[in-house]
Parts: sequence; C-alpha cells; structure tokens
Amino acid sequence: MRYQPVPIVLVCAAAIGAPGVVVTNAFAADYMTAAEAQKSIFPDATSFEPVVLALSADQLKQLADRAGGPAKPGVWRVWQARQGDKAIGYVVTDAVIGKFELINYAVGLNAAGEITGVEILTYRESHGYEVRNKPWRAQFLGKSAKSALRVGDDINNISGATLSCTHLTDGIRRIAVMAQLALVKG
Repeated sequence: MRYQPVPIVLVCAAAIGAPGVVVTNAFAADYMTAAEAQKSIFPDATSFEPVVLALSADQLKQLADRAGGPAKPGVWRVWQARQGDKAIGYVVTDAVIGKFELINYAVGLNAAGEITGVEILTYRESHGYEVRNKPWRAQFLGKSAKSALRVGDDINNISGATLSCTHLTDGIRRIAVMAQLALVKG
C-alpha cells in the first residue's frame, strides 16, 4: 500500500468532530510595539539608543539573590531614553509566562532606577488581560529595587489574573534589580 498524504484541511475537519478531542481557542493581542512603548513611557525623549547589556556572572548571582528568582542570562533588550544630549532614563523589554503563554512588556526607569511606566506589548492568554489596565500598572510607578515589588505586599492582585499579576510583578522586580546593578550610576 502506498502512502497518500491527506490534506491538512481534512485532518482538521476530522479532528473537530472526533470524540475526546479538545478544541481550544487561541488568544493573542498585540497592543503596541517596543518603539510605541518607549514614546508612551518617555514622551519627551528625542531619541532611544540601544544599550548592549549582558550581566557578569557576579551580577547574575546578585540578581538571582536580590530578585528572588532565576536571573535572565544573555543580553537584555535595553534602550537609553535621551532628550538631546541628556540621558533621562531607560526602557527595558522582556517577556514572562502568564499561565501558559508569553506576555511581552516594557518597563521604563528613570536615571535613579525608579519605575516610570509599565506597558503590556503583547498578551496571549485567554484570561488575565486585566493586567493591562492602567490602575494595576500604576502601582509600579515610583518603585525601585528597594521596594518589595511582590503581589500581596505592595502590588495588588487581580482576581482571575493571579498568575499574570505574579509573573509580571516578578519580571518587573528582576528588571528593577538589574537596573540597580547595571544601569544606575552612583
């Protein structure tokens, strides 16, 4: 007997009607690009210069110890916000797992390492999208590596979005500690 490929459309159509098959919906929403987040967080900036930032082994250990979780190895995606010749802060983009899918986000920090803004770039989960609400994101403003930055301490949870809240908060805490270790001068 010779193998005959079955068109994918027929395979999918058969799977939909098959007993025991779970059909799930895919959810994803792109809210803004990294460049749009940069302008949203630092509207007065005239340019955003990429910063090549890879932490040393010692910095990675300090980050893991101080942030309370594994450190992100490799190069961080960081831009220095500038107003003319003056550096006014940084924007860092990152991604964390919500419940099952990645959440891409951006964090703005001033020159002292204090959070000036948080933007959700892409949200792929079917639940928990409320983390995009401005009042929830506003809880981070003015906080830094010196803050607890923990759900239940200084960050409120959203019912139905517990994992998204927790994982985003953990990621933002890592960024704040990383900024204190590698970006803030003095």
